[in-house]
Amino acid sequence: RCRKHARQRQPLQRPLSGIAACASAAEGRWLSMDLILWRHADAAEGGRDLERKLTAKGRKQAARVAEWLAARLPSRHAVLASPARRARETADALATRYRIVERLAPGAAPADILEAAGWPSHKGAVVVIGHQPDLGRVAAVLLSGAQAEWSLKKGGLWWLSNREREGKAQVVVRAVIAPDLL
Repeated sequence: RCRKHARQRQPLQRPLSGIAACASAAEGRWLSMDLILWRHADAAEGGRDLERKLTAKGRKQAARVAEWLAARLPSRHAVLASPARRARETADALATRYRIVERLAPGAAPADILEAAGWPSHKGAVVVIGHQPDLGRVAAVLLSGAQAEWSLKKGGLWWLSNREREGKAQVVVRAVIAPDLL
């Protein structure tokens, strides 16, 4: 990572300008990355927050989205999950190895989520399984450059990619999926 942005912890005001420029300059070319923000599926209410498990509806949501995602994920991908049980159970539906990342726990800042995912310099795809409003905030920062409260339906995902056009970094929406549409 670029030293200038390696320890950035504040919410990102201009998410790509400085960070993408460092990645591009460091490599001498643009690095393409897919970032898939997947909100955990429907979970039971009550109890300790990190121990809430998926409901029967949530398990069906996770299975539908996982099936859709597995058919489209590139071979080079990583899966990161919040330590919350509902996020781990959502990740289990994908039937692939994943890493539990403490920084993705409920309340994660957009900068922490992006740093954990390696945005924008990770090669390949990264699936981040986390929470609202955290993932919605990441989508807002990347797509609008502003802090905002964007909603992501339970079990739904946003698939984003970065690219360079005419020397400028861009974020592209590749897909937005809600489990009730699959």
